[in-house]
Amino acid sequence: MQAGGKVASPRWWSELRCRGALRRGEVSYTSRVVVRLQARTRSRCRFGIALAIGVLVAAGSGSASAQTLRSDEAWAELGRGGIHGITVGPIESSQFPGRGYGTPVSARLLDQLAAMGVNWISITPFGRLWALDDTRVLMDFEAPYDSNREGVREMVAQAHARGIRVLLIPHLWVETGGWRGRVDPGSPEGWSAYQHSYSDFVLAWARDAAEAGADALSVGVEMKSLSYRFGAFWEQLIGDVRAVFPGLLTYSANWDEVDDVVFWEQLDFIGVNAFYPLANHPGASDAEYLEGARARVPELRELSHELKRPVLFVEIGYTTRQDAAVEPWLWPDDMQHVVIDEGEQARAMSALFEAFLPERFFAGFFVWRYYADLDDVSQEAIWGFSPHAKRAERLLTEVFHARWGVDPEPFPWLHPAPVPPPYPYAGFLPELFRGPGSSLTIP
Repeated sequence: MQAGGKVASPRWWSELRCRGALRRGEVSYTSRVVVRLQARTRSRCRFGIALAIGVLVAAGSGSASAQTLRSDEAWAELGRGGIHGITVGPIESSQFPGRGYGTPVSARLLDQLAAMGVNWISITPFGRLWALDDTRVLMDFEAPYDSNREGVREMVAQAHARGIRVLLIPHLWVETGGWRGRVDPGSPEGWSAYQHSYSDFVLAWARDAAEAGADALSVGVEMKSLSYRFGAFWEQLIGDVRAVFPGLLTYSANWDEVDDVVFWEQLDFIGVNAFYPLANHPGASDAEYLEGARARVPELRELSHELKRPVLFVEIGYTTRQDAAVEPWLWPDDMQHVVIDEGEQARAMSALFEAFLPERFFAGFFVWRYYADLDDVSQEAIWGFSPHAKRAERLLTEVFHARWGVDPEPFPWLHPAPVPPPYPYAGFLPELFRGPGSSLTIP
């Protein structure tokens, strides 16, 4: 990737950072290898680069799906680097033709994301339930299924052309309201019918994901009312998905559901929708937010070690409002008398990053969310989750260009005593994001 956001190479291994050449005029922590090395280190790095690329190509040939993850540090050991992810929301309504997945506007979005340092996106085709006690998942969502699947296929191609990998997440929308984690058909017969319909929904998208060349798939999202039971159902579904989709698999557990999921060992990542509250009262300080974030690390580290799977935050996000990390799951559409605060969104994200990014069991995250059209204002209020054109977007760019604990050491032989990686997002928020005029009250 070149200055100005143009993509120089789609190959993920061309983005390696040379930690070894730190002297002036060589390569900095956040500079990409390898054209600016000084003459006195060029010969050493040339050999190292060739060897590193050879090893990485051998480990990473083909898609991400070629691997299975069977240890807490498996993603780190593959040497693919942290997952710098953004969730891209669909705009599929007939009221907005040509602005959804796989369109010229989504290509423009992907150009911007690539320039920010994004190397993964997740995309979320939806199915529909009429109500929480319904048993039938409908495949269409604001557009016919065939149109949606074609848009997804083109979106995957657009992402891959920019060196960005894709996680496909078949999602559920409840038409009459309510959270999908409270689905309850009310009887054994109802549960059986629902599970059959849901399996058809997921398997259809798994086949589409395989055909499109997607790199990973989530088999469910926040299905709290059945993820702790129905083991035979989940075993059958995941086995059927693996039979048609060769990529990596995860499940998107709500943050308070993770410990109860009965099928983690059948998947590759422990997936978390990490809308963790970082404080329990308004006006919390930076230190309180960081303490709240760090309190989550030991429990996930232990779970990762026990299950021998890396942790992936399939969704993270905070709204753009005062006290965003106190109840971060609150939906923007339901809010009134909102005090908009871009700095609050950024400092909540920063606390979570500072707590988790040094950890080798932590593979990365997807930020909830951008939309397929950067100019769209129809999907979410300004105080919503999207960091686009807000102070959190600058934070994300810094984070995506920092070294993470999961990132590989491409040239360890150049410096026997490596310098600890910098985390430039730690501690800079008070100066950058918390100044006069950062808040605005909306009646």
